[in-house]
Order: sequence, then C-alpha cells, then structure tokens
Amino acid sequence: MGFNCGIVGLPNVGKSTLFNALTESATADAQNYPFCTIEPNTGRVVVPDETLLKLAAVDNSEKIIPTQLEIVDIAGLVRGASTGEGLGNKFLGNILQTDAIIHVVRCFENDDIVHVNGKIDPLSDIDTIETELALADLESIEKQIKNLEKKARGLDKDAAKMLADAITIRDNLTQGIPARKLDIDSQPFNLLTAKPVIYVCNVDEKSASTGNEFSNKVVEKFGATNPVLIISSKIEMEIAQITDPDERKMFLEDLGLKQSGLEQVIKTGYKTLGLQTFYTVGPKEAHAWTITAGMTAPQAAGKIHTDFERGFIRAEVITPADYIEYNGELGVRDAGKMRTVGRDYIMQPGDICHFLFNV
Repeated sequence: MGFNCGIVGLPNVGKSTLFNALTESATADAQNYPFCTIEPNTGRVVVPDETLLKLAAVDNSEKIIPTQLEIVDIAGLVRGASTGEGLGNKFLGNILQTDAIIHVVRCFENDDIVHVNGKIDPLSDIDTIETELALADLESIEKQIKNLEKKARGLDKDAAKMLADAITIRDNLTQGIPARKLDIDSQPFNLLTAKPVIYVCNVDEKSASTGNEFSNKVVEKFGATNPVLIISSKIEMEIAQITDPDERKMFLEDLGLKQSGLEQVIKTGYKTLGLQTFYTVGPKEAHAWTITAGMTAPQAAGKIHTDFERGFIRAEVITPADYIEYNGELGVRDAGKMRTVGRDYIMQPGDICHFLFNV
C-alpha cells in the first residue's frame, strides 16, 4: 500500500466526478444534487511506475506488484458540518482515517449545476471547509485538554508536555491557524487540520492547461504554502476511457497537458507526505514498496515483514540503473556494483534491496 487521500469539498464541486476519473471507475454517483455520496466510496489505483516494469523485464518476473494510492470520496461538507449539519460529524470522522486531504474547489461556471452557496467563490468555499474542520478539532482538543489536565495534576511529565502543546494548538485554532502550520508534533492528538492539504481547482475544459480567474485566486492565496493543482474533472473522465498509453499521451498533448490528473495527484502526494519507493526484484516477483524518506534499511525491511526488521543483519543494495545495465543481480555482483549496508543506512529513492536477517 502506498498512501491514502480523502477527497473533500462543498457539494457539487466535482468531487465524485474526480473520484470516478482518478479511480477509472463509476462507483461514485456523480449526480447533480448535494449529498449524493451517502457512504464514503473507496477506490485503489495503481501508481504508474516505469522503473518497476523495466526491472521486472530484466528478470522476466512472474508477478509485478506496484504500490497503490487509495482514494476516499467523502460526502460534501457544508457550513455547520461540525455540529451535524448536512451529513455531519460522521464524514469528518472519515477524514481522520486518511494520510492527506484532497480539497476540491469549484473553479468553473455552469448554470446547470447548482452551487450550494449560490455563487462561484473558491476562497469562500475553502474558508467554509477549513472552518468546519477547525471547529471539529476545537471540540476534540478541548476534551483532550481536560483529560491531560487531570494527568498533569498527578505529576505526569509527559502529560504536562502534551497539555502545553494542546493548549497552543487550541489557541491557534481559535485564531484560524490549522495545526499543520504549527511547529508542534500534533500526531498524538489526531486532528483534521494537522493533515497536509492538496488543493485541486476543478476548472472547465478550456482552462485545464492555463487555469482561470477562479483558480488564479487559489494559487495566489495558497500556492506558496500548499500544493495547488489545476485539473478538469471532465477531461479526466475522458482520459479514463482511453486505455492505450500512446493514445492517452497524444490526447494530453493535444490539450497542452504534460500529465493526467492522477499523475499530478500521485506525484504531489508523494512529495507532500515525504514518501519514496524501494524495490525487491526476482524471477518470481517484482515488488514496489512505499516508505517515508529518511527511513533506515531495517525500517524499510520491516515494511515487508516485521521479522525482517527485528532480525536485520545487513542489506545488499543496487541502483535501478545498474540493475538494468548489468542485466540483473548476478551481473551487478560481477561488476562490483552491489553495496552492502548496515543498520544505519538511510534508504535512497529507487533502491533495490535484498535483506539478510536472522530471528
């Protein structure tokens, strides 16, 4: 598994259409009315990986297992969601299960598709969602503060430190500052506003390559601090119907686009979450694994099996370029290009690893 993202936004901004396109499915009902998503739809998509395919070709691997992106389409939130308006707190809870938030913002005009607030105003829409997430976090952090105060009175030093952090988070939330903006480890508090956000401006077809006046406002306000992607859900739906890679590439080029929306989301998600890929390759299986940048070799081994980390001895590491050039592990070994690394080795993007362990 790679990572998962929750798609949020106001009703009728194109969330379910984007979900359908990104997952190349029609499992979400993208009808023109609020709250058409009654249960959060979940889809998994394969992360495109040319390196994995090339490595598998060297060994003629029987199985190819790429990493995956899980996408959760969450019902449209409205003002008052934190207190139960619309579909309420239930769907705020769904967001807590995700690694990152894809916040879809309507940046297109269409008289046939109603806007829940009656006008196209992406900055106001973003403010509505951010406010509801912050209000939900405030309720959560207040409860946690009360519990931590009891523990701190019992001279629990860890609780006292957490209490100070919780109070700082609460005070900033009341000022409209999300937890992710603070230099505090907010992970123990499990907050919505601590999650990284990728803004997706859903534009009309003709604005897919250039953006428009609405998306420009989002870029101007948030582009310096958050990733902002310009994507047309309608175009993505068309792309999803094209199965031939060459045809898909030509289609994108004709529209002046370098990447599909899915590729943009994956690339941005990996960068935002600080993720990278390593590989295990052989005749039976070529496998891509997702880890956090900065992980050591034993930690990476633990992604395969906990015994690998617990009994880690050393790892043999090869670069993809060497693996391809020297036609696999034996050729790399004969050429003296294989490295043996220990427990302190920091994994590099694209490492091909053979872990040795003993338990």
